[in-house]
Amino acid sequence: MAPERLNADAVYHACDIQRFSFNTTADIDPLEELSEALAQPRAVESLKFGTGMQRQGFNIFALGPPGTGRHSMVRQTLDKKARQSHVPSEWCYVNNFQDQSRPRALEFPAGQGRNFADDMKKTILEARNALKASFESEEYQNRLQAVQQEFKDQQQKAFEEINNKAKEKGLSLVRTPNGIAFAPLKEDGEVMPPDEYQRLPEEKRSEIEKKIEEIQEESQEVFKKIPRWQKEIREKIQELNNEVAKYAISPLIDELRKNYGRNQETSDHLDAVENDILENLQTFMTGGQQAQQAGGPMAQMQQQQQPGFVSGDETDMDSPAIRRYKVNLLVDNTDQQGAPVIYEDNPTYANLVGKVEHMSQMGALITDFNLIKPGSLHRANGGSLILDARKVLTQPGAWEGLKRVLKSGQIKIESLAEMFSLLSTVTLEPEPIDLDVKVVMVGSPFIYYMLQYYDPEFTDLFKVAADFDVQMNRSEDSQDMYARLLRTIIDREGIRHFDRQAVGRMIEHSSRIVGDAERMSTRIKEMSDLMSEADYWAAQNGNTSVTAPDLEKAVEFRIYRSDRMRQRIQEEIERGTLMIDTAGASAGQINGLAVLGLGDFMFGRPNRITARIQAGKGEVIDIEREAKLSGPLHSKGVLILSGFLGARYAPDRPLSLKASLVFEQSYGGIEGDSASSAELYALISAISNAPLKQSFAVTGSVNQFGQIQAIGGVNEKIEGFFDVCSRKGLTGEQGVLIPEANVKHLMLRRDVVEAVDREQFHIYPVSTVDQGLELLTGLPAGQPGEDGNYPENTVNGMVQKKLAAMAENMRQFSQGSEQGGQSES
Repeated sequence: MAPERLNADAVYHACDIQRFSFNTTADIDPLEELSEALAQPRAVESLKFGTGMQRQGFNIFALGPPGTGRHSMVRQTLDKKARQSHVPSEWCYVNNFQDQSRPRALEFPAGQGRNFADDMKKTILEARNALKASFESEEYQNRLQAVQQEFKDQQQKAFEEINNKAKEKGLSLVRTPNGIAFAPLKEDGEVMPPDEYQRLPEEKRSEIEKKIEEIQEESQEVFKKIPRWQKEIREKIQELNNEVAKYAISPLIDELRKNYGRNQETSDHLDAVENDILENLQTFMTGGQQAQQAGGPMAQMQQQQQPGFVSGDETDMDSPAIRRYKVNLLVDNTDQQGAPVIYEDNPTYANLVGKVEHMSQMGALITDFNLIKPGSLHRANGGSLILDARKVLTQPGAWEGLKRVLKSGQIKIESLAEMFSLLSTVTLEPEPIDLDVKVVMVGSPFIYYMLQYYDPEFTDLFKVAADFDVQMNRSEDSQDMYARLLRTIIDREGIRHFDRQAVGRMIEHSSRIVGDAERMSTRIKEMSDLMSEADYWAAQNGNTSVTAPDLEKAVEFRIYRSDRMRQRIQEEIERGTLMIDTAGASAGQINGLAVLGLGDFMFGRPNRITARIQAGKGEVIDIEREAKLSGPLHSKGVLILSGFLGARYAPDRPLSLKASLVFEQSYGGIEGDSASSAELYALISAISNAPLKQSFAVTGSVNQFGQIQAIGGVNEKIEGFFDVCSRKGLTGEQGVLIPEANVKHLMLRRDVVEAVDREQFHIYPVSTVDQGLELLTGLPAGQPGEDGNYPENTVNGMVQKKLAAMAENMRQFSQGSEQGGQSES
């Protein structure tokens, strides 16, 4: 039964704007959540499950094409969950006074980390001031002088004892630049001059020298005690300093213990801070600079034991002696409301797990715990982290680092350069931080399935897949919801409101994007961009709201920016460079339709397909395949033709045919099976010698039973042939044969719809090869009789007759060849 051509209503499913109760989008409410309009129940439920599941490994991979609202819906779901969650802990790094290469991590409730860092800074500054006041006090000076006087008294008493013993022996103790010496005395008690001493008799001098040796031995015993006395004095001064210092700083440290000491790790750190200050009192008070020393050994000893202050800025927290007591606040959640939701736009290894920076000093790179910088995993700890899968996979070490962190449940900061032995400078090994985070990776289905196939650890770490679709059902309720979605986008982008005609046109264009009149696109990004362009044209036209003509202009201009190649192809067809006939009839020749894609712009291009036959052994040669210009799907479509021909026309005898098929003037690769029905029509026409109407173009794939199957890009293909016909002149006879299954996908351009309505261009839905043959040849296709033969005056009958004649010719040729060979022998 011949198919009926489609009317205008069938080739464009318009939106019934009369059912809208609003005049513009200003009259309707925006959506609270995008999931209401995007109709992604599978993805929404998966996100809810993934965010609620707190077991290890139940991280989420949101897969879907770009622009489908993946990021927006993921962010909304996570934000909603975050608002119901408590604010997570804060983390600090502090100096490890036992091993400075391994900084310690301290955990605080939200808000206390910043307070602890500020209070520690204040305490250190107050400690220096308190120590200065204590060591400059009169009480300390008196006690210090008393200790020093004790040493002087001991020293003086020892000298007096030695001097008295020397006098008993007629000697005197004399101080010299080199120390002390003993000289003989005269009878009047004066020291004997050297020349007088030399005039003494030898026996007298020997007696004096013997006395000097005796007294020197006795003095040596006394002098040996002086270092011990000095040590005792130093210890007493140290004890005094510690006592004074502890008295000054203990109340300050105790105040910190009172406020933050409930955490054992923090309490231990405060104990270590206090002990380190006492052990390095001089360095702490001088800011790391050595006080200048002057005077003799006694003065030096006193200066070394008595703390002093360096001049200049006493509040310099960056001096090496003070930095060791600072607090590096790694994560600050003071102003955080609920759990954090972090999106890392540049997921490098360092940006994920943190890093240890270095600074140059005296030509060398040095570092300390203050130079530890957090990663996005630190900031998202206790909440959620959103990552772009492609970006993570393209950053060196990022994917492996992320997996290692998720498996261990700890964030361990390691230098990527150190891991690959690219850095030889000194670095740190910070204490790992416990991790509690929900990671959501957003990527394409290709990346998801690739990771699932090639990385065995992937499914252990990302057990929840949220699959986003590119389309949704188009119903009355969904169209109402779509209008609210447009209002939401308008508010977000700050553009003009759309009147209801423009809303209806947006819904129709949304169906055109997905190539299905019963569906609408969920590519929010693409729709948002188009709405912004329509707003631009509304401004150019001086409209206060966006109208349907404004939107039409945006669509047309978007196409205009990308259709240079389409325009060039249409011009070459019009000029005859590319041979496409739109009138007349020809055997073995037909207009096929293909779709070309240039980025996000697709357009249809007619191609002449020709077929030639000769006697052979049942071969259907695909010239494109032989020239290695054919993809596997196209080759499959051609191979199906052999099965169809043999089963229909020569089920009980050899198919004595050799045929060739080619896309004329095609110089690039061909893929897909959407031209297989057109190739079959050309092949049948070549066999039967029944001319095909060149006013028709054909698209659709065919199976071995002769049924026409649906194809993609039907709108673009129809429009491509329509443009050729329009340039050459519409005759009212031209049209396109499409699969019947594709009728529901039709959303054609307005000019094509108008031509269909005026009956200047026709679209025929076909479901079988026979229906197409009757339209293309004007002859009946024919049905087989009881004997399996077709009527002679039908296309199928002519094909059957031709193939039978070719088979008989092949048989006779074969017999003749055999007889000739026997005669020769």
